[in-house]
Amino acid sequence: MIELYYKEGLLISNEKLPYFSKDEIYGYVSNGLKYDEIIDWLNKSKIEYKDNASQFLPMEKINAEIDLRDYQKRSLSAWINNSYKGVLVLPTAAGKTYIGVSAIKEMQSSAIVIVPTIDLLHQWHEVIYRLIGIDAGEYGAGKKILKPITIATYESALIYKEELGNKFKLLIVDEVHHLPSENFRKIAEDFISPYRMGLTATYERPDMLHEILEHLMGGKIIEVNFDELKENIANFEIRKIYVDLNSDEIKKYNEMREIFVKYLKHYHMRISTPWDFSSFIQRSWNPEGRNALKAWRMARDIAFNPLAKIEVVKDIIAKQRGMKTIIFTETNDMAYAVSSSLLVPCITYQTSKEERKEILKNFKESKYRILVSSKVLDEGVDVPDASIGIVLSGSGSTRQFRQRLGRILRPGNGKKAILYEVVSSKTVEEGTSRRRKKGVATKPNAFA
Repeated sequence: MIELYYKEGLLISNEKLPYFSKDEIYGYVSNGLKYDEIIDWLNKSKIEYKDNASQFLPMEKINAEIDLRDYQKRSLSAWINNSYKGVLVLPTAAGKTYIGVSAIKEMQSSAIVIVPTIDLLHQWHEVIYRLIGIDAGEYGAGKKILKPITIATYESALIYKEELGNKFKLLIVDEVHHLPSENFRKIAEDFISPYRMGLTATYERPDMLHEILEHLMGGKIIEVNFDELKENIANFEIRKIYVDLNSDEIKKYNEMREIFVKYLKHYHMRISTPWDFSSFIQRSWNPEGRNALKAWRMARDIAFNPLAKIEVVKDIIAKQRGMKTIIFTETNDMAYAVSSSLLVPCITYQTSKEERKEILKNFKESKYRILVSSKVLDEGVDVPDASIGIVLSGSGSTRQFRQRLGRILRPGNGKKAILYEVVSSKTVEEGTSRRRKKGVATKPNAFA
């Protein structure tokens, strides 16, 4: 009789089968990812086998009712109709956790949720308990609590994948765009979970990584845009404001750009994709390359952080006096400069967990009405409601831009949200602004 086992993240067979390869230690091995296909092949072939690999945790029946919005129901149905596999793309503030918990209820089986941050771990834990009354287990922040529904950070899931990999029928990966990285993809490869759901605000990845994500999770099956959420989000408008560099900034910017561009021309290089830029980085090992990379960084910093931007922020805050406002920057230096100039609280990756928690609490209670942050609030943090967002600088990532827009879209009685984008004119930031707004409607339900 054929017998299947699971050990060290591998499926092991005592006989040669499709999907398996010869191994000197275990005989025949395959990735856990192939479990579903292997079982399906064995059943269709009517071959007698014993499944010692799966040790799915028993799950009590979930009877709770979960009220979903129309687009959430459509998303869940698309996943069900795709054989319980695939990636759902929904904007920030669309309630992706509600869909994930509804999937757990639909499957009535053990499930593990993989998240990138401790903040998201706590957020999922709270939503799961609120919606279906289950106190989920946790792997992360020093905890190792295994339950039929467990939430784990990417890092913990990677460390304990051999321990967790055969315990759950359903694998949910939040912010799934992180999964194709060389390390994290091992989570999806080693887990035997036959049912898989990926959640993200955008499917923005280079083509090769799209293929990896499709292989690991089942590919994109639905994408919901902001304009489909009209009835469930605040009216919003995106306004772009251009600023000019001062004379000293212009001079330094042009000098740095000339060094960088001259290097590209000399080596016949063109940067139009992430792979092109990666190639440029790889060539920066010599003094000339390092100098060009340094010049690129300096020019970018000047474009992203001119002094005029702080004055624009002051003008916006004066016009929107009393409105709860989040200011987004790309660098810590700019965040601290704005914080110091406006005397408002600042959150960066250097901010302690306790201080960040206190700042967000005070912002939620309106003790603070203005908050500035460098990227740390872009993803994986449950940010209190705000009406005004100011993007002082950021990458060309559509994902980041949508995350930031989503921070101000929670509905409110008569709420009108505005996202200001402050861009340095006649610099590379103009191109960055165009790239990050690609596919994002600027006025789906704007107001005058």
